[in-house]
Amino acid sequence: MEIHKKFAHSILLLFVVLATSQYACQAQNSPQDYVDAHNAARAQVQVGPIAWDDNVAAFAQSYANQRIGDCNLVHSGNKQYGENIAWGTDLTGQAAVDMWVSEKPNYDYSSNSCVGGSQCLHYTQVVWRNSVRLGCARVQCSNGSWFVTCNYDPPGNYIDQRPY
Repeated sequence: MEIHKKFAHSILLLFVVLATSQYACQAQNSPQDYVDAHNAARAQVQVGPIAWDDNVAAFAQSYANQRIGDCNLVHSGNKQYGENIAWGTDLTGQAAVDMWVSEKPNYDYSSNSCVGGSQCLHYTQVVWRNSVRLGCARVQCSNGSWFVTCNYDPPGNYIDQRPY
């Protein structure tokens, strides 16, 4: 009888761990998580908030689904929306946004350029003042890694324009 109790407790513990890890994974990938991560970066430079848009999200999901087979970092080519993409073996939506925002030190406002040949255009799209609608998607690719895309309406990163 004691073995059955231990087994039942082990099964219950396993269920709690699995349920908690699934919740933790989803907790960094909800629409609100994407919006909050973007708005935190935007607030740092006094740019108004961005809002989730189901139409933009539908486009993001449709494109993300096309990347499931290869997970390649290839932009959609769509000109209607701005776009940031990311790939990683254990990548959450929040981590993707954090990665784009981490380019902030590479952006020089006075010259409106990326410094030292560094990448900063993901960051400038996140904080682009005229981009007010957001849609993101995350898919697990055939190789087990994750592909994340966020799309922005209207798009940003126009030549000779500052993001804010």
